[in-house]
Amino acid sequence: MIQIFVTGGTFDKEYNFINGELFFKDTHLPLMFERGRSTLPIDVKTLMMIDSLEMTDADRGIISHNCKRVNSNKIIITHGTDTMVATGKYLAQESIKEKTIVLTGAMIPYAFGSSSDGFFNLGSALAFVQTLPAGVYVAMNGRYFKWDNVRKNRMTGFFEEEKSVG
Repeated sequence: MIQIFVTGGTFDKEYNFINGELFFKDTHLPLMFERGRSTLPIDVKTLMMIDSLEMTDADRGIISHNCKRVNSNKIIITHGTDTMVATGKYLAQESIKEKTIVLTGAMIPYAFGSSSDGFFNLGSALAFVQTLPAGVYVAMNGRYFKWDNVRKNRMTGFFEEEKSVG
């Protein structure tokens, strides 16, 4: 069983056509798994629906607690991209043993349709969580990174290895 924890982020934002603001309603994950024709055994649990810029260490504590208590050793966390690496660091410092944890997100909301990278990133995270050894990872742009060797390049909008940057 793969455990999916939803925390919000751009992945699950909706667009208000009246005032132009982005907001949270419900997670898109069940529909995404249905559309992707996934036959994997999964369990989706929404922990919170917040923008990652508003995420606190108390929120990260909730994520950590749930990662520790769940029976599954394969965990995907949907998360906002701005502080995904900070949450990865927090989880790694919690010494969650024998579990593969993959954080993923989207730069463009899934609700925006074919222009969103969320569907691709979720599919990549599903593949990586099944094949990577225990540890904490970030899966974005078709790649995976160890939590301590990744950064979001705010100039390009892509994730890249931290240590390869000069």
